Amino acid sequence: MSTGQEQLLQTFGIDAIAATAEWFWQQTNARVFAFHGDMGVGKTTFIGMLCRSKGVATQVSSPTFSLINEYIYVEDGVEKTIYHMDMYRLKDEEEAIQAGVEDCLYSGSICLVEWPEKIASIFPDDTVHVYLSLAKDGERTLRLLANR
Repeated sequence: MSTGQEQLLQTFGIDAIAATAEWFWQQTNARVFAFHGDMGVGKTTFIGMLCRSKGVATQVSSPTFSLINEYIYVEDGVEKTIYHMDMYRLKDEEEAIQAGVEDCLYSGSICLVEWPEKIASIFPDDTVHVYLSLAKDGERTLRLLANR
């Protein structure tokens, strides 16, 4: 995505989730992604496929209780980190800061954050907001929105 406000849309079914994850990574070189969507819309499932697409070999699961899951992948022969965070259980931004969320967001590593509304003011300015919603026939609509 280039400068200014950009929006990209993609609708997909479960059979196309892997291809959609590949498409997602081709759209941006951003590092921090805020995932918005109703409970049960598939945020964690899609994030799991994003991690698989990057080559994460370990099980990807919801970090609802741990707050932050860390996954390792290899890119250009170098081990890199993806942080998968879930802010659902947090009371406020101060609790997130104490848990180390802000350190992850500004680490330079890929960060995939569910329920970002709870910590809106601590995101980097170049965060890409990802909106996942139900479409027709069980499909999902993915909307990427970047303000730069």
